[in-house]
Amino acid sequence: MFQVSSEFISPVASLFVHLPKCGFFSNLLLYSLPHLDTEDASETDLAKHEEEDFVEMKEQMYQDKLASLKRQLQQLQEGTLQEYQKRMKKLDQQYKERIRNAELFLQLETDQVEKNYVKEKKAAAKEFEDKKIELKENLIAELEEKKKMIENEKLTMELTGDSMELNYLLTDEQIMEDLRTLNKHLPATPAESPAQRFEARIEDGKLYYDKRWYHKSQAIYLESKENTKISCVISSVGANEIWVRKTSDSTKMRIYLGQLQRGVFVIRRRSAA
Repeated sequence: MFQVSSEFISPVASLFVHLPKCGFFSNLLLYSLPHLDTEDASETDLAKHEEEDFVEMKEQMYQDKLASLKRQLQQLQEGTLQEYQKRMKKLDQQYKERIRNAELFLQLETDQVEKNYVKEKKAAAKEFEDKKIELKENLIAELEEKKKMIENEKLTMELTGDSMELNYLLTDEQIMEDLRTLNKHLPATPAESPAQRFEARIEDGKLYYDKRWYHKSQAIYLESKENTKISCVISSVGANEIWVRKTSDSTKMRIYLGQLQRGVFVIRRRSAA
């Protein structure tokens, strides 16, 4: 039942107090009270309808959002969703850019490998030619040394009257030892006189010759019995020989310790400049 507030009852009661004998006003007031109950009921129904409308609107919004999500999912599966196409376009651009960079890197690496191959091929060819020349020069030097040994042996046999047949059964080392023994008992010649022998030995990769030390890459003059003087550089020091390189044509020669000791070749220092 509709409840009248105290704020409303006080004025009404006041009317009854001040107008007790006025029948017109009393009847008017009593007639107006039922109408107040009817207006309150209408407001309650209106609020209820508004609440129902709000719930219905929320439900409709939920259904709309759900339908939109389902529609986007369907478009995504079909590949027609705008956001998907936009992001796929960006991914495709990144993929193509990465492939392009990889191809550029491959081309650069291929060019570098090709350059290295050509460079290495040229270096190998040059080294082959140098080794071939060095091999030929070594063999020539060995043959020249053997030729001189045979000539010395022949000279020795002519002086002593011994037979050559025995010497052919000996090794090169035995022949050299016999020659050194014979030379001690032969008259000194200008080329082999004791005054012209030089001290020569190799220690720790260095050559000790005529009271001086010589090392690899040192500039020297190489003099021979024929009074030739060649400008050279020591290219290497072996166990029993040294290699020298002519500065004129870069050809190499092998010089044995025995040749330096006997004065076949003479070494002089020179300025590297």
